[in-house]
Amino acid sequence: MNIAINGSNGRMGRAIAAAAAAEGINVTGLCDLGGDLILEAKGADVIVDFSFHESTASVIETAVELKKALVIGTTGHTDARRAELKQIASAIPTVWAGNYSVGVNLLFHLTQVAASVLDEVYDAEVLEMHHRLKKDAPSGTAVRLYEIILEERGLGPEALRHGRSGVPGERSSKEIGVHALRGGDVVGDHTVYFAGMGERIELTHRATDRQVFSAGALRAARWALKQAPGVYDMQDVLGFRK
Repeated sequence: MNIAINGSNGRMGRAIAAAAAAEGINVTGLCDLGGDLILEAKGADVIVDFSFHESTASVIETAVELKKALVIGTTGHTDARRAELKQIASAIPTVWAGNYSVGVNLLFHLTQVAASVLDEVYDAEVLEMHHRLKKDAPSGTAVRLYEIILEERGLGPEALRHGRSGVPGERSSKEIGVHALRGGDVVGDHTVYFAGMGERIELTHRATDRQVFSAGALRAARWALKQAPGVYDMQDVLGFRK
């Protein structure tokens, strides 16, 4: 398999290039801000994008033009913009996930199971922490975690509470708390709390090395090559979604 990496000078871009070399995968193109992705991607089977959300549209356009499979790990899009871009990306096999760690995607699955069993008597909170240089908040992983809970409980985005400064009164049973911490060199910590009366369930994943994300991204790239056009995520790659 041959891949082209967009965002090749970023932390994830460098980690994916190193992981590809270790796995015997050919990196036939490296592109970063201002580079020519069309030129770099021509020899690739899959384009892997970990850049910046403002570049996602052009990356998708390039992949569609060249008829290449695509793996997107870029976060920070609005819900509306992501929906628009997914429609365009559906013309090719695309895996789009906020987090490519196998462990995190198991956390997604377990959160869905927990939220389906634990009703609103259990207050749900999502807490995440990342390094001080991360540009978006909350993280794409935290967004997916609270989306899963909202979906299971039939709630809309108005139920979210991003911190509670200035929010008067007691906590409502129909809200989901979301909290983002930033500091140091933390790769990524995520915890989902389901707090009931007399008991509390905590689901936690901690990443200490970006290798877990790059390994998952390469797994997604291999999987995407065998798929029909459409937009998938790591739940599809890992077979959690039947």
